[in-house]
Amino acid sequence: MSTLPFPLAETPDDATTELGRKLFAGGADFLKGVVAMDGMPVADRVELCFAGRSNVGKSTLINALTGRKSLARASNTPGRTQEINFFTLADSHYLVDLPGYGFANAPVAVVEKWQRLLKAYLTGRATLRRAFVLIDARHGVKPVDEEIMGLLDKAAVTFQVVLTKADKVKDRDRDAMLAQVRRALSKHPAAFPELVLTSSEKGDGIAGLRSIIARID
Repeated sequence: MSTLPFPLAETPDDATTELGRKLFAGGADFLKGVVAMDGMPVADRVELCFAGRSNVGKSTLINALTGRKSLARASNTPGRTQEINFFTLADSHYLVDLPGYGFANAPVAVVEKWQRLLKAYLTGRATLRRAFVLIDARHGVKPVDEEIMGLLDKAAVTFQVVLTKADKVKDRDRDAMLAQVRRALSKHPAAFPELVLTSSEKGDGIAGLRSIIARID
């Protein structure tokens, strides 16, 4: 029997779960919002960024991971938040919230400025260990997601797909959705060969994602 490409991440064992729990028990706080490279904090720790198109549930996922309901603030207007937001995790990590891409209502000049900053960030942070690209499990990979994945390929930044809102997908639709995501990822050399299924609302996959983060050094 052949093994599927990009398998779902396995449920972590007790020891690995505890590793993730301990890391996030160290506390998370907002550090700063950055609009230019010269405003970046010192790159002195493991850095992990979260990318996703507008309204994919990125802020909600960060809040679920950290156990802080309003640490990352969601905007109801796509493209409104143009800052790269840095959060400290314990004394050892930065969690980085990238603005939602796919700016339906943003002016062209704003989009271009953000794209320049994103490219500079992805290529200029030596401590950036992994990007988590969030995909809405109800919709799969969209063309706008392909754009960010292509950018991560060029920047040689390993990225791992995290499927959000997995509880909203009916069982009969799940296999087709996963097949579509796997086909899309097969074209991207920077894609990490494992998928994470999450539901911030139900708490599914949160402990597993914490343990994945805790094991990245």
